[in-house]
Amino acid sequence: MNIEFKTIGFIKTDAPTVPRHWTISEVGGEIIIDEEYMKGLKDIQKGQDIIVIFYFHRSPEFAVSHLIQTPPHRNERLGVFSTCSPMRPNPIGMSVLRVVNREENILHVTGLDMVDRTPVLDIKPLTGLKRDRAL
Repeated sequence: MNIEFKTIGFIKTDAPTVPRHWTISEVGGEIIIDEEYMKGLKDIQKGQDIIVIFYFHRSPEFAVSHLIQTPPHRNERLGVFSTCSPMRPNPIGMSVLRVVNREENILHVTGLDMVDRTPVLDIKPLTGLKRDRAL
């Protein structure tokens, strides 16, 4: 089965590098939402944590050799589904970002672990979960 997604926007950041995971990131940037979806941002508030689903657009094509990986910050081989590696059967990522401000279709955020121009697939509220940035 093939599944198609539409992007709803993209990430904009001037950071030359970003941390490997949102839990250790203080990198700021913007989520630029396509204007056709702007009304969907109506209830996003400053200070809110949001879940951002995105596409690893720079990830190499997945091969079965990527089913077991050694993350750079770990000294053990792990199954891909126990990692946050961008090399996955479906190159979809998830991060929790803090909304610093909102202007029209632009969300100013911190906690980025995505590079500039990363396609955004969806945004969801973080509700009922405790945010823990410690590893």
